[in-house]
Amino acid sequence: MHVPTEAAVLAAADSIVAAFAATDTEAYFAGFDPSASFIFHPEETRLDTRVAYEELWAGWVASGWRVTACVSSDRLVQVFPGGAVFSHTVATSVTTPDGDDSYVERESIIFKLAEDDTLRAIHEHLSTVPNALADDARAVAEAIS
Repeated sequence: MHVPTEAAVLAAADSIVAAFAATDTEAYFAGFDPSASFIFHPEETRLDTRVAYEELWAGWVASGWRVTACVSSDRLVQVFPGGAVFSHTVATSVTTPDGDDSYVERESIIFKLAEDDTLRAIHEHLSTVPNALADDARAVAEAIS
């Protein structure tokens, strides 16, 4: 079984991050396999499919939510036959119906190699970060938004 390169994993992750930063729904979800699952610390339940997340996302966008900045740092790639784990710290700034907000999270994305050797995300997990790290990363996100 083929082991993806670190460069290929970073390119796949960068594509997802860039599409998220642009609130580009089509490009963002193109990076995820239809069977992908998602665990987001602010949400009450796990999202078991890409469609479930797409529905949640559509509601956010319909309410006026959009991403204004997204910065990836402290990146780690771990490859294995057939896939990879990508983890990083992500600082995000958004506009919401309640105003602007910025937050910092740790994120892991699990990728698998598709039959055509492209990488597709099959799981995404967000968690909170310690306050000191969050303050530093938030300042970076706010500076570029």
